[in-house]
Amino acid sequence: MNKNIDKVLEIWHNHFKNEDNQYIEFEPSDIEYFVGCMLYNHFSFEYALDTMKSMDLSYDFLENCGDHEYKEVKKLINSIDIKDEEQKINFLLDFIKEVRKKYKDDELYLLNRLQYHIDSLYERYKDGIKAQKVVFEPVARNKNPLL
Repeated sequence: MNKNIDKVLEIWHNHFKNEDNQYIEFEPSDIEYFVGCMLYNHFSFEYALDTMKSMDLSYDFLENCGDHEYKEVKKLINSIDIKDEEQKINFLLDFIKEVRKKYKDDELYLLNRLQYHIDSLYERYKDGIKAQKVVFEPVARNKNPLL
Protein backbone atom coordinates (compact mmCIF):
# COMPACT_ATOMS: atom_id res chain seq x y z
CA MET A 1 0.00 0.00 0.00
CA ASN A 2 1.07 3.62 -0.43
CA LYS A 3 3.24 4.88 2.47
CA ASN A 4 1.06 7.98 2.94
CA ILE A 5 -2.06 5.84 3.22
CA ASP A 6 -0.29 3.53 5.68
CA LYS A 7 0.51 6.59 7.79
CA VAL A 8 -3.07 7.89 7.55
CA LEU A 9 -4.46 4.56 8.75
CA GLU A 10 -1.91 4.42 11.56
CA ILE A 11 -2.84 7.93 12.73
CA TRP A 12 -6.56 7.26 12.88
CA HIS A 13 -6.39 3.72 14.22
CA ASN A 14 -4.18 5.00 17.05
CA HIS A 15 -6.55 7.91 17.66
CA PHE A 16 -9.65 5.71 17.78
CA LYS A 17 -8.03 3.10 20.05
CA ASN A 18 -9.03 5.48 22.83
CA GLU A 19 -12.70 4.68 23.43
CA ASP A 20 -13.29 8.31 24.44
CA ASN A 21 -12.68 9.23 20.78
CA GLN A 22 -15.22 6.73 19.47
CA TYR A 23 -18.80 7.61 18.58
CA ILE A 24 -21.80 5.41 19.37
CA GLU A 25 -21.81 3.21 16.27
CA PHE A 26 -18.05 3.27 15.65
CA GLU A 27 -16.53 0.30 13.82
CA PRO A 28 -12.80 0.10 13.08
CA SER A 29 -13.60 -0.40 9.37
CA ASP A 30 -15.18 3.09 9.39
CA ILE A 31 -11.65 4.47 9.28
CA GLU A 32 -10.84 2.76 5.99
CA TYR A 33 -14.20 3.75 4.56
CA PHE A 34 -13.71 7.42 5.37
CA VAL A 35 -10.14 7.36 4.10
CA GLY A 36 -11.58 5.90 0.89
CA CYS A 37 -14.12 8.74 0.76
CA MET A 38 -11.36 11.30 1.27
CA LEU A 39 -9.35 9.71 -1.55
CA TYR A 40 -12.44 9.72 -3.74
CA ASN A 41 -12.98 13.44 -3.07
CA HIS A 42 -9.30 14.20 -3.58
CA PHE A 43 -9.21 12.48 -6.96
CA SER A 44 -12.25 14.39 -8.34
CA PHE A 45 -13.20 11.67 -10.79
CA GLU A 46 -14.19 12.87 -14.23
CA TYR A 47 -16.49 9.87 -14.73
CA ALA A 48 -18.34 10.26 -11.44
CA LEU A 49 -22.05 10.89 -11.53
CA ASP A 50 -22.98 14.52 -11.01
CA THR A 51 -24.73 13.52 -7.80
CA MET A 52 -21.58 11.69 -6.66
CA LYS A 53 -18.82 14.17 -7.47
CA SER A 54 -17.96 14.09 -3.77
CA MET A 55 -18.78 11.86 -0.82
CA ASP A 56 -19.77 13.32 2.50
CA LEU A 57 -17.91 12.21 5.56
CA SER A 58 -20.10 11.33 8.50
CA TYR A 59 -20.59 14.10 11.03
CA ASP A 60 -19.92 11.59 13.84
CA PHE A 61 -16.62 10.61 12.27
CA LEU A 62 -15.53 14.20 11.61
CA GLU A 63 -16.52 15.31 15.10
CA ASN A 64 -14.41 12.57 16.69
CA CYS A 65 -11.44 12.16 14.34
CA GLY A 66 -9.34 14.84 16.06
CA ASP A 67 -8.54 18.28 14.65
CA HIS A 68 -4.78 17.73 14.62
CA GLU A 69 -5.17 14.24 13.18
CA TYR A 70 -7.55 15.43 10.47
CA LYS A 71 -5.15 18.17 9.35
CA GLU A 72 -2.28 15.69 9.18
CA VAL A 73 -4.37 13.12 7.30
CA LYS A 74 -5.66 15.74 4.86
CA LYS A 75 -2.11 16.87 4.14
CA LEU A 76 -0.97 13.28 3.48
CA ILE A 77 -3.90 12.57 1.17
CA ASN A 78 -3.44 15.85 -0.70
CA SER A 79 0.18 14.90 -1.36
CA ILE A 80 -0.91 11.89 -3.44
CA ASP A 81 -0.59 13.15 -7.00
CA ILE A 82 -2.08 10.95 -9.70
CA LYS A 83 -3.10 12.57 -12.97
CA ASP A 84 -4.50 9.63 -14.96
CA GLU A 85 -8.17 8.78 -14.34
CA GLU A 86 -7.63 5.03 -14.67
CA GLN A 87 -4.69 5.11 -12.26
CA LYS A 88 -6.82 7.02 -9.74
CA ILE A 89 -9.60 4.45 -9.99
CA ASN A 90 -7.16 1.56 -9.68
CA PHE A 91 -5.43 3.21 -6.72
CA LEU A 92 -8.74 3.40 -4.89
CA LEU A 93 -9.79 -0.13 -5.90
CA ASP A 94 -6.42 -1.48 -4.72
CA PHE A 95 -6.82 0.39 -1.44
CA ILE A 96 -10.28 -1.11 -0.88
CA LYS A 97 -9.09 -4.60 -1.83
CA GLU A 98 -6.19 -4.38 0.61
CA VAL A 99 -8.12 -3.02 3.60
CA ARG A 100 -11.01 -5.45 3.14
CA LYS A 101 -8.60 -8.24 4.15
CA LYS A 102 -8.49 -6.83 7.68
CA TYR A 103 -12.18 -7.35 8.43
CA LYS A 104 -14.85 -10.03 8.60
CA ASP A 105 -17.78 -9.98 6.18
CA ASP A 106 -20.14 -8.43 8.72
CA GLU A 107 -17.72 -5.50 9.18
CA LEU A 108 -17.53 -4.61 5.49
CA TYR A 109 -20.87 -2.89 4.89
CA LEU A 110 -19.48 0.60 4.22
CA LEU A 111 -16.44 -0.68 2.33
CA ASN A 112 -18.73 -2.83 0.17
CA ARG A 113 -20.81 0.25 -0.67
CA LEU A 114 -17.69 2.19 -1.59
CA GLN A 115 -16.34 -0.67 -3.71
CA TYR A 116 -19.67 -1.02 -5.54
CA HIS A 117 -19.60 2.68 -6.38
CA ILE A 118 -15.97 2.60 -7.56
CA ASP A 119 -16.61 -0.55 -9.61
CA SER A 120 -19.46 1.29 -11.34
CA LEU A 121 -17.21 4.28 -11.90
CA TYR A 122 -14.60 2.01 -13.48
CA GLU A 123 -17.22 0.46 -15.78
CA ARG A 124 -18.27 3.92 -17.00
CA TYR A 125 -14.61 4.82 -17.50
CA LYS A 126 -13.89 1.64 -19.50
CA ASP A 127 -17.00 2.18 -21.63
CA GLY A 128 -16.27 5.89 -22.10
CA ILE A 129 -19.63 6.85 -20.61
CA LYS A 130 -19.75 10.20 -18.89
CA ALA A 131 -23.05 9.92 -17.07
CA GLN A 132 -25.17 13.04 -17.18
CA LYS A 133 -27.89 11.92 -14.80
CA VAL A 134 -29.31 8.93 -13.01
CA VAL A 135 -32.68 7.65 -14.15
CA PHE A 136 -34.72 6.40 -11.20
CA GLU A 137 -37.07 4.17 -13.15
CA PRO A 138 -37.20 0.41 -13.65
CA VAL A 139 -34.68 -0.49 -16.29
CA ALA A 140 -35.15 -3.05 -19.07
CA ARG A 141 -32.69 -5.91 -18.74
CA ASN A 142 -29.28 -5.10 -20.29
CA LYS A 143 -30.00 -1.37 -20.40
CA ASN A 144 -27.66 1.02 -18.62
CA PRO A 145 -29.58 3.34 -16.19
CA LEU A 146 -26.80 5.91 -16.44
CA LEU A 147 -27.49 8.24 -19.32
